[in-house]
Amino acid sequence: MLLNITPDHLDRYEYDFASYVASKFRITENLRATDYFIYSADSKPIVDELQKRPVAFHRLSVSTETTGAKTGAFLSGEHLSFSVSIPALHWHQSFSCKEIPLLGRHNMTNTMAAVLAVRMMGLADEQIAAGLKTFVNAPHRLEEVASIGGVRYINDSKATNVDSVFYALDGIQAPIIWIAGGIDKGNDYSFIEALVETKVKGLICLGKDNRALTGYFAEKIGQIAETVSIDEAVSLAFEWAESGDVVLLSPACASFDLFRNYEDRGDQFKRAVVDFKTKKIQPV
Repeated sequence: MLLNITPDHLDRYEYDFASYVASKFRITENLRATDYFIYSADSKPIVDELQKRPVAFHRLSVSTETTGAKTGAFLSGEHLSFSVSIPALHWHQSFSCKEIPLLGRHNMTNTMAAVLAVRMMGLADEQIAAGLKTFVNAPHRLEEVASIGGVRYINDSKATNVDSVFYALDGIQAPIIWIAGGIDKGNDYSFIEALVETKVKGLICLGKDNRALTGYFAEKIGQIAETVSIDEAVSLAFEWAESGDVVLLSPACASFDLFRNYEDRGDQFKRAVVDFKTKKIQPV
């Protein structure tokens, strides 16, 4: 599987993105004609690179945007639709997104790829459907923590870059109180500007130096506050949020100014939410 390629670790590749893409495609080097390559048709670097290479294996694409895929899977309204026509298998099926306890279009991409993989390995439709309904994501990745007064609290501490925050904001269909901040990596916030302006009603900056965040979004968000306390961040979010809103910790930044790592940041957020729910933390 190869589901996306975005610029990262370019210092290891002489700052040449083409070299980075080529290194990712080493995953295909030992594929035989009877093997399967599952890839995202929504990733332009992957599609462009495939067009340059001789393909001796079966290609199965997944897409949340392109419904014209001949062999693979695509998002069709509220369903994941699968259409595989290769010598070893002719399979057409769909599964309801409402049965999948995951947020975000990126997780639909992940789900389609996983379903294709296990179907190629022989799992039956009934087994796949049961697995989709019961799957629990790893911690700190759009993890539902609690609901307080009709407000959902979501821990996405693993989102340490703007690209990850994009998927979080895109996947949540409710007004958002966004908790972000930490050690900025030279982020380009223009990538999420439209989503922020459309969905975010308040920004709580959790970090020692929030100038990049506050400077970029000062005129774009109605409420902005700064804090170095996770308890205060949760308390402020409670004060700002209304029933039906989502409080989202999705930092876009590294955690090391205030926390040991992103797991520590997420764990402290979850503890603060639980403490607030049980009245151990009082509103500000």
